[in-house]
Amino acid sequence: MEDYDTCFKLATFAESVCKKHDLTYIFKALSKNFHVTTDIHTPDQANEIAEFVDIIQIPSFLSRQTDLLVEAGHTNKIINVKKFQLLSGQDMVRPIEKILSTKNDKIMLTERGTMVPYGNVIVDLRNLIDMVNLGYPVVMDCTHSCQSLDVGQTCTNGRKEMASIYAQAATICGVSGHFAEIYEQPERALCDSTTSLSFNEFETLISDISNLLK
Repeated sequence: MEDYDTCFKLATFAESVCKKHDLTYIFKALSKNFHVTTDIHTPDQANEIAEFVDIIQIPSFLSRQTDLLVEAGHTNKIINVKKFQLLSGQDMVRPIEKILSTKNDKIMLTERGTMVPYGNVIVDLRNLIDMVNLGYPVVMDCTHSCQSLDVGQTCTNGRKEMASIYAQAATICGVSGHFAEIYEQPERALCDSTTSLSFNEFETLISDISNLLK
């Protein structure tokens, strides 16, 4: 989060777009004005954050960490687990089992691409189908899946023109939600500037999804 005004402006815009298309909006950060989610990185953070968020998110690189998943599950919050880029969709049954061991069945799964040699990220639609078949809501991370992690680069690059294509394909595969990073002027974003969507690009993505749902 940069500052309150920037975040509130982004979230207000995104909520208005989603509301126009009868979609529910969730803001990834902390706010009292929207449904919110944020990451935890250590088990002790689970109880600390539970009071303030609607959904606890497990980052992809930590999606196999038993203690983290169990502590998150014990909060009885909705738990969103991002799939590690070297796991298959079928492998996500293991994080599910760990959360279910706490008697918490409020689970979501997020696809953010698959790592292939030389740092590129691709989307394998089979993973979406396999996760949907596990019986829990699946979210497509449309912008992180556009990233490429070239050796020696100083910042993350990517092909954000793929975001809407990934969003539409994921909708056809039966996902329940979509994630996207947005910024009014993406080139000025402090994080993931090359794959963040402008306001117009975000509105196009939402419209494309909405058209498929009609």
